[in-house]
Amino acid sequence: MTGVSQPVLLRRTRGSIAIITLNRPEVRNAIDAATGLAVDAALTAAETDETVRVVVLTGHGPAFCAGADLKALDAGEPEAFVEDRGWAGVTSRDRLKPLIAAVEGPALAGGCELVLACDLAIASTDASFGLPEVKHGLIAAAGGAARLPHQVPAKVAMEMLLTGDAVPAERALALGLVNAVVPRGCALDTAIALANRIALHPPLAVAATRTIADHSAEHGLAAGIDVSTSFLGEVMRSTDVAEGLRAFVEHRAPRWLPGCGEG
Repeated sequence: MTGVSQPVLLRRTRGSIAIITLNRPEVRNAIDAATGLAVDAALTAAETDETVRVVVLTGHGPAFCAGADLKALDAGEPEAFVEDRGWAGVTSRDRLKPLIAAVEGPALAGGCELVLACDLAIASTDASFGLPEVKHGLIAAAGGAARLPHQVPAKVAMEMLLTGDAVPAERALALGLVNAVVPRGCALDTAIALANRIALHPPLAVAATRTIADHSAEHGLAAGIDVSTSFLGEVMRSTDVAEGLRAFVEHRAPRWLPGCGEG
């Protein structure tokens, strides 16, 4: 039926995996203020839902995300920044659950910054990644200019940032920007399969490990070790550890409890 407004975001779950889909294909999934708030709300819901172990972020249509909705900005709408959680509620968010990007088509500007903020990324063969802000007199201020040099070699990052040129999927894989490149149309299913491999493990150990690695990448080795130490007591007191050891001794798969396995 024509004339019916479609939601800017789609949310669904597949088992213990939450799937968040940008749903503005007519503007290449560009994010305006309302869409940013919707993404933020969806991530908050996933973080607080004990049945959700991993979150996958993707886009509907031929593009993952073209970044900010420039027409909306030109019309006077505010940028899609959420207080304390960054652009679209993603780029500065404190998270416990892993976030995987499933990228089909271009991920540009803010779209690329979303990918950089994710923990893992799967790209289709037609995906591309770029931060073209400099071409428009802007800067990649939602973490792009800051994160990219930590995720690809420094001189490559500088080239991408200063030229604004995008890199194709295979180049992104060679640089370590994505975890895998798959045939067109397969990024989401591959990301869900990866999410299910993670979801096999107890959420407390996954959350602690993700936080330690993220903190170390951002603040350095010593800071990462300090965070490891702060988590160790909580993890060792958890029922997950007892179940994991018992399952090993009994030669069976562990049966993890819902939630974070607090002792």
